Amino acid sequence: MQFEKKRGLALPEQSANSSGYLTREPSTPDVPASPKGHWWIWILVVVVIVVGAYWLYRWHSASVAASVKVAPVVRGVPIATAVAQKGDVGVYITAIGTVTPVYTVTVTSRVQGQIVQVNYREGQMVHKGDPLLDIDPRPYQAALTQVEGQLAHDQAVLNEARIDLDRYQQAYSRNAIAKQQLDDQQQIVQQDEGTVKNDEGQLANARVNLDYCHITSPIDGRVGLRLVDPGNIVQANSSTSLVVVTQLQPITVIFSVAEDYLPQIQTQLREGHKLPVDAFDRDQTQKLASGTLLTLDNVIDPSTGTVKLKAEFPNTDSSLFPSQFVNARLLVETEKGDTIVPAAAIQRNAQGPFVYVIKPDQTASMQPVTVGTTDGTITAVTGIDPGVTIASNGFDKLQDHAKVNIQKAPGSGGNGNSGGGTPGASPATGGHPGGPNGSSSPSNQKRGTSGQ
Repeated sequence: MQFEKKRGLALPEQSANSSGYLTREPSTPDVPASPKGHWWIWILVVVVIVVGAYWLYRWHSASVAASVKVAPVVRGVPIATAVAQKGDVGVYITAIGTVTPVYTVTVTSRVQGQIVQVNYREGQMVHKGDPLLDIDPRPYQAALTQVEGQLAHDQAVLNEARIDLDRYQQAYSRNAIAKQQLDDQQQIVQQDEGTVKNDEGQLANARVNLDYCHITSPIDGRVGLRLVDPGNIVQANSSTSLVVVTQLQPITVIFSVAEDYLPQIQTQLREGHKLPVDAFDRDQTQKLASGTLLTLDNVIDPSTGTVKLKAEFPNTDSSLFPSQFVNARLLVETEKGDTIVPAAAIQRNAQGPFVYVIKPDQTASMQPVTVGTTDGTITAVTGIDPGVTIASNGFDKLQDHAKVNIQKAPGSGGNGNSGGGTPGASPATGGHPGGPNGSSSPSNQKRGTSGQ
């Protein structure tokens, strides 16, 4: 038997036990699930919310930045500048030269004998008269003594003949002897005088030979490496060198230039001008010495069409060495009052040479110019005025009417001039040679029009 369900409530079921009585079975009440078992779900929800908020913030920030972004600033081409100046430009001729000593003496022996002493050190600077070598002088001293004895004997014979001549003259004056006897005595005196004179010559020769045993330096200069040692036997008038002495101060440089420049050089020499000559090293980067043009050769080499020139250098610091190859740079004339700019500032295109003039609004403008005399570092031009600011580098990105950004050179003191040397300096006092490192060629060349 079951109880009815009232008002939707479930009643406990009843059943009959073994004795026939109805009994109610116990029921388990419904207990709700505890929320503590699902905490990780709440953590995951929080993480998702935080990440979403972060990405929403990033997207909002990017949108705001894109909305307020301004146009990028246009930057100018970085360049360095120089100022065209008014100055002097030298016209040079550059050629390869050879350092040649004024004097080179190869000392040989003029007597035969054994070397007993070497009085110099290898590479020593010596003066005229300084001892170099000593040859055994004893044989020549003995020969000198013999000649001196012979001379004394013959002088005594001459004196005796002269005494007899005086007697004969007195006797002849009294008619005591014949004229023939007086004449014979006069001839005897003359013979004895000749014998004495011959002895005097032999004595001088013996003294010279004895002096040759003591070899001294004939010039001021530098001795080379030792060629003989003490104990060596040398022969008289042999071609074997005993020592070589080379003069270093002053010293000369011989170089050849094309015959086309000969009239210009001769004009300067006829007017009495001392033409400066600078000697540079092989790379034409370092000036070794400065001198003046001494003279030029008397003939043009027909096989090369060049003429030799000789320049003299004081060489007080011994910077020039015999047989050294140098680049000689001859200053022929100086052009005064030209507008000069750094050679690196001149550019060329199909229309000819030009420079970039920097305007006050920091823009570059192409300005055609006519190139004149060019040195290795500066060039004379026409077409711009002194004081104009021009670009001296940065040409790879520079164009006409382009915006520029003037860079200050390190150590320039804020003037912005760089890359062009010193335009106002006279090239006659410095600078690098501009000619090629080869045969004779002018380092400064006069160019024609701007369309060249």
